[in-house]
Amino acid sequence: MTNDWIAEAERLARGRRFAQSNSPPSVRSSCRAAPLSEAEIGEAEAALGIAFPDQYRQYLLRQEVRGTVNHLCRSAAGWGWHGDTHTNYGLLATAFPHPDSYRAHEDDLDAREPLPDHFPDHSGYRAAYEQWDAEYAVLQERKTSGAVFLQDNGCGFSTLLVVTGPHSGSLWFDSRATCDQILPLHLDGEPVSFTDWLVRRSTDLVGW
Repeated sequence: MTNDWIAEAERLARGRRFAQSNSPPSVRSSCRAAPLSEAEIGEAEAALGIAFPDQYRQYLLRQEVRGTVNHLCRSAAGWGWHGDTHTNYGLLATAFPHPDSYRAHEDDLDAREPLPDHFPDHSGYRAAYEQWDAEYAVLQERKTSGAVFLQDNGCGFSTLLVVTGPHSGSLWFDSRATCDQILPLHLDGEPVSFTDWLVRRSTDLVGW
């Protein structure tokens, strides 16, 4: 059975329910940036279908209004991260995949890219390319399963906090805008903790 990658890409795109295009200004601006109670955190976890890493949970209990970290809050649209338009809520409960797990798939996709030369009379080329392009979009969306886009670092870069799977609590740098990679953040050769990351810049923790 052949996958309908266009339909799958459209389905996954709906998981970005806090995207700017789907959330009116009145909803986006109603979030209260303040410490959360244990009850509120539990409610958010239940609504999102995840359990927050310990250090992030402690941060939520004491978070301050200032700062560049997208804050978790409850609005008319439900629980979500204010200022974030990239987290896929439909994939939050799916384990975050280590980049090594999809490299072979990505190489295979690159090798299978339809080219006009493969279709001498151009018949079927457009449909084949659209399906291939949608499959690539699905792969890209799934690369950040189980992760929250916690901070916008500018120029298309973002910092991710993993909340689901064996890598829960780790932080990653989404640099796909320039080098097509999602890279782990390290401090002194070890994965950086959320607490240590808060007082540092993500760009200083990437092993380029």
